[in-house]
Amino acid sequence: MATKIDKEACRAAYNLVRDDGSAVIWVTFKYDGSTIVPGEQGAEYQDFILECTDDVRLFAFVRFTTGDAMSKRSKFALITWIGENVSGLQRAKTGTDKTLVKEVVQNFAKEFVISDRKELEEDFIKSELKKAGGANYDAQTE
Repeated sequence: MATKIDKEACRAAYNLVRDDGSAVIWVTFKYDGSTIVPGEQGAEYQDFILECTDDVRLFAFVRFTTGDAMSKRSKFALITWIGENVSGLQRAKTGTDKTLVKEVVQNFAKEFVISDRKELEEDFIKSELKKAGGANYDAQTE
């Protein structure tokens, strides 16, 4: 059966993460049968990492605060997590299903496809977002 996405529910979760006034900094999009729906959400990145187990595949939209001495800003990442124990067929479908997620999640600085928990480390993601962000004024002092 072809995968579908609950666009309205996923868009509401996506907008919650994009809202700087919201405490929610991440949301997952998971499979409910053959439909992609919003999953868990939270205010702590470490709680998101706990969702990424070896037997699941999911998509996540995460807000990080990045910047330098000159400015702080929100940067967004689209993370595709594929656990080590996910079957080959499901792995392959995840790539095509991501196009459905991208119909909702349209604004992000960098996209990640991760199956190694080490790559989920917050410092690694932030450093990649910083590289994608352009000018870096860290050498200056406040």
